Amino acid sequence: MNKLSSKYGRYSLLFHFILWFLILSLLLRIAFFIWQYDEVSWNLISILRTFLTGLFFDFGTVVFISLCSIFYYSLMPNKWIGSILDKVLVYFFTSLTVFILVFTFFAELTFWDEFKTRFNFIAVDYLIYTHEVVANIKQSYPLPLLIGGVLLLSAAFLFLFHQRKAFTTTFTSKATLKTRLSVLSSAIIVALFFSFFITNNQAEWSSNRYNSEISKSGIYSFFAAFRNNQMKYVDFYTSIDNDKAFGIIRKKLAADNAVYAKNDYSIHRKITDSIASPKNKNVVFILVESLSGSFLKEFGNKENITPFLDSLAQKSIFFEDLYATGTRTVRGMEAVTLCIPPTPGQSIVKRPHNQNLYTVSNVFKSRNYDCNFFYGGDGYFDNMNAYFGGNGFTIYDRGRGSVLSDEIKTVRHNINDNEVTFENAWGICDQDIFNKMLKVADSQSKAGKPFFNFVMTTSNHRPFTYPSGKIDIPSGTSREGAVKYTDFALKELFKKAKTKPWFKNTVFVIIADHCASSAGKDEIDVANYHIPAFIVNLPENQNQKIAKQCSQIDLWPTLFSLFQWNYESDFFGKNVLDANFEQRALMGTYRKLVLMKKDKVMILSDQKKQAFYSWNKKDNSLKALTIDESFLEETISWYQTADFLFTNKLLK
Repeated sequence: MNKLSSKYGRYSLLFHFILWFLILSLLLRIAFFIWQYDEVSWNLISILRTFLTGLFFDFGTVVFISLCSIFYYSLMPNKWIGSILDKVLVYFFTSLTVFILVFTFFAELTFWDEFKTRFNFIAVDYLIYTHEVVANIKQSYPLPLLIGGVLLLSAAFLFLFHQRKAFTTTFTSKATLKTRLSVLSSAIIVALFFSFFITNNQAEWSSNRYNSEISKSGIYSFFAAFRNNQMKYVDFYTSIDNDKAFGIIRKKLAADNAVYAKNDYSIHRKITDSIASPKNKNVVFILVESLSGSFLKEFGNKENITPFLDSLAQKSIFFEDLYATGTRTVRGMEAVTLCIPPTPGQSIVKRPHNQNLYTVSNVFKSRNYDCNFFYGGDGYFDNMNAYFGGNGFTIYDRGRGSVLSDEIKTVRHNINDNEVTFENAWGICDQDIFNKMLKVADSQSKAGKPFFNFVMTTSNHRPFTYPSGKIDIPSGTSREGAVKYTDFALKELFKKAKTKPWFKNTVFVIIADHCASSAGKDEIDVANYHIPAFIVNLPENQNQKIAKQCSQIDLWPTLFSLFQWNYESDFFGKNVLDANFEQRALMGTYRKLVLMKKDKVMILSDQKKQAFYSWNKKDNSLKALTIDESFLEETISWYQTADFLFTNKLLK
């Protein structure tokens, strides 16, 4: 019998399993370190701390994973050890656990490839929306080969356990009461210690984000994200008195010819731009999936993958220095419908009680517009249908059997099979969704109603597949191909729209939801929030390039001002063209909240921490500065007031 196996007796298999998990986790951590070799800190202390912190979290993780088996081994009477029941249970659950963990390690590699982070709230979302995710995996990776590899590796590891007599010793060794109590109590103490005293944030010890991420355990991070999808601002972040916070923000927003309501804890105001009654123009709003500013030739790209958008930049109102509020589609949707800074935790689009909010649709509906939301997948994904349907939009999507709640008072139209020429995991191709919108716009025009049509694209998303023969990059080969196809689809949209009788009275707004990547070595990778935005088909004399630093939340207030509309507002965004506009951008992850003003960046983190930096745009680096108290108070005010208004149901 193997000496190591005999030493641990009844718990031999458990010991081998724990050792196996720790070694595999170490190898995965080494792989990530090599993967990001040019980004991680190679300082000896940093390397040691990365791996020791990782070992600490791996140990806590494997104790949680092993807890059920520890209870089983400790409570199973000696007389039943080695029985058929004992062997069946141990073999089955050990094999299943090893298979799941090997698959999880593979999943961590693919997740890192796309997001350059350990499992987080995105992974939690992916677990919920299984149809899209499973289809995406099938279309992106050779699934039979992947599953076969996982099975082969799992079998090899189980064979290794068998060769080392781990199973044999476990089935032939009795356990004393003292041993059972010591093992069980130790496991419970470790589990309670990690549950009550250790948070995933404690792995974020380094100023280099990659070292911090590599220090984490992916499984531990997943469950931490699962528990913290919604975070109340005042519980996790530095706060100030509400009177002071609202006072600061009301002053910041007052320049837009605004008249405030009396309630101090409100930003509701009347925006007055004209004494005339301007004609209502139709609006086609296109939120483009993952369109980083870095993809455009206008911003230095040399690959010529956005020729149409680059041409639009010369004949539109083009925002040169605009930043997304977040890193997810739902965060972009939140920004362009509510015009609100990103609140901590999950996007408002995905939270409970997010119906009947004051969104841009209220402004359009006050002028009798027909408001519609178009999505080429199933709008159940990311709670889109519930959010848009609950806030005044009619839904057009590719329904796959999901049903809207009876509380959502809207009409949902299915995009039929005969309207689809190409479809992948995320939905129909961009040309198809644009064609559907054009068809609906024709009907709206004939009915004599002005329309606001909100279109969400999907083609620029892994697996990066699109109709063949449209562009010179083969489908499914690269992100660049998907970007170029989206650019082509937009060109085709405009070509067809120009033939429509409603075109001359229609303004097209194009903006990205977020960048294709948001990962970097610093706390916030500022350059990976920079996105393009266009307002197209206004009178030619209004076309210009806006160099002011601004945010997604400023797009609609700027357009409404160009329309010379008077309207009620609960928006945090402002008219960028106002002479008194104060340049700034608001950005965040689900845990970090950022205010940037020119080259100064304040970052609020949970655990009530904050950091202040100067940003070097040339090399996209952050340099630590001494905290500026007035800058800090303004940053707090933007986020504290936004969270307060939503939490207290005042965004109505």
